[in-house]
Amino acid sequence: MNGRLAIDSYSNMGAYGQVEQADGHELIRLLYVTLITRISEAKYCIEIDNINEKIVKLTKALNILDGLRMALNHDEGGEISANLDALYDYMQRQLVQANAHNNIEILEEVKGLVEEIMSAWVLIPAELRK
Repeated sequence: MNGRLAIDSYSNMGAYGQVEQADGHELIRLLYVTLITRISEAKYCIEIDNINEKIVKLTKALNILDGLRMALNHDEGGEISANLDALYDYMQRQLVQANAHNNIEILEEVKGLVEEIMSAWVLIPAELRK
């Protein structure tokens, strides 16, 4: 994973203190947490019919996914990296659809995918983290 890209993506989300003290593995976890938060906020914006703020939240979510995709190391990551790239691409396309159609079900699907990835990410043993 390219740590600098992850730092830049997360720093843009406004969590400078946590970012400065985090290693690459923790930065990715923070990105997942923030992505889940932005999707939840977008869902709430749809529920209260605040379309402008929904767009802001989903744009931030899409930017986080861009950062996660750019941080993938395809040279060392092999099949896992390729699978994550495809999954991130799918999630981006789904968020665009959710935005276009104010579709809460799609947001829930993407949020669930991120939660699943994050739950696996945090189980990576320390000796395998780079």
